[in-house]
This record gives sequence, structure tokens and C-alpha cells, in this order.
Amino acid sequence: MPIAEYRLVALDCPDPPALAAFYAGVLGGDIKQYNDDWYTLHVPGGHQIAFQRAHGYRPPDWPRADENSQQVHLDFTIQDIEAAEAQVLALGATPLDLDDENGRRGWRVYADPVGHPFCLCWD
Repeated sequence: MPIAEYRLVALDCPDPPALAAFYAGVLGGDIKQYNDDWYTLHVPGGHQIAFQRAHGYRPPDWPRADENSQQVHLDFTIQDIEAAEAQVLALGATPLDLDDENGRRGWRVYADPVGHPFCLCWD
């Protein structure tokens, strides 16, 4: 018997409504405001991503394992990498690692507008 049930992932950021809007552009869904410091994106399929204001926020460095390492990243399954890449870049993503070894690796790495790494993945 499990101890707990998964609820959501929360991302620290300097501007919760702006980052929620970025991920709504990527995943769809509805944004709900709890207060000025907490917004939640309810995506199709029942999953949630929350965005929490962090004063003095500093984005992680990717890829590193020392004092400012990434602590978490998100993986998203896509069908067409070229189309998906163009769309996330238009929304404000930054490329971090686009060398997918001519499609053999199956993912590319980006940062959201405040620096959280995420991957676009395909089979």
C-alpha cells in the first residue's frame, strides 16, 4: 500500500503567472490562481504543475552537479521535433542541448523562460 498519492510538481520562479502561461502554451490546460505567489496549471489528463514565487530566484546551471545544479527537469513527449521546437522557442524557451545525434538520442533539452530545464522527447 502506498504512503502517498502523487499531486503535482512545483517550480520556483520570479513571476508565477508568466511561467504558468509559458507552460499552458506548451501543454494546454487551465491556469488557476491560489494567491499572488502560487499558480497551478491543470493540464489535460489530470496532471498539475504549480508555480511558486521565489524572491531572489536564480536559475539552475545545466548540466552541472555542483553548487548550482539542476534539481529537477520535465520531460514532454512530442510527435514532431521540428514543429515542437519551433513552438517552444516562439513561446520563449532557450535551447540548451540540441545534439540529438541525428535523431538517435530521442530528446533535445531546452530551458523555460526562467531557466528550468525540460526535454522534448520522442520514441
